[in-house]
Amino acid sequence: MTAGKGTPAFQFRLPRLYAIIERAQLGGREPAEAARLLLGAGVRLIQYRDKQGSSLEMFEASQAIAVQAHHQGAIFVVNDRADIARLAAADGVHLGQEDLPVERARRVLEPGRLIGFSTHNPDQVIAADASTADYLAFGPVFQTASKDRPDPVAGLEGLKEARTLTRKPLVAIGGITLQNASAVIEAGADSVAVIGGLWSAVDVAERAKELIRILE
Repeated sequence: MTAGKGTPAFQFRLPRLYAIIERAQLGGREPAEAARLLLGAGVRLIQYRDKQGSSLEMFEASQAIAVQAHHQGAIFVVNDRADIARLAAADGVHLGQEDLPVERARRVLEPGRLIGFSTHNPDQVIAADASTADYLAFGPVFQTASKDRPDPVAGLEGLKEARTLTRKPLVAIGGITLQNASAVIEAGADSVAVIGGLWSAVDVAERAKELIRILE
């Protein structure tokens, strides 16, 4: 599934669960193994993130995940690196505020690939809404331990405000758990990104299934 330039972003529907494989939180699992667990549980949207690994390690892991994801009909995006997303045949890239601008990343990716963009306050949402990003992420909605230097917590009220500022699909991120996932959807998110809420579980596959049941 792709959107990209020329497709109105608000017509693109994201799966409710946006599962993030963060290498630092895998507890010794290989990224490809982590992807297998998620895909087997019914996850259909995966992002791979690795802030410490080399470019080669990120490419090899991304390539392995892409093969599995496409076999299951799932969407796979690479965090930060448009170049690796293209080389690994991913469906797109997810960019942060300090990464390539959306329009520059479009030059790197093949036509029709997805670009997601992280936002943390109303001004950033407004600016990203004017770009060709296919979807926006907003947060942290709640306190999170998944980032070393998280932005200020926006809360559900901040998420509701963000919803009024864009018609693009909106992914809520930051501290989302089984207990608060429904409230995040009710506040206007189209999808919820989960990292710690997945990988802290004893049974990751079962946790993913629980989240899918709650969200859908």
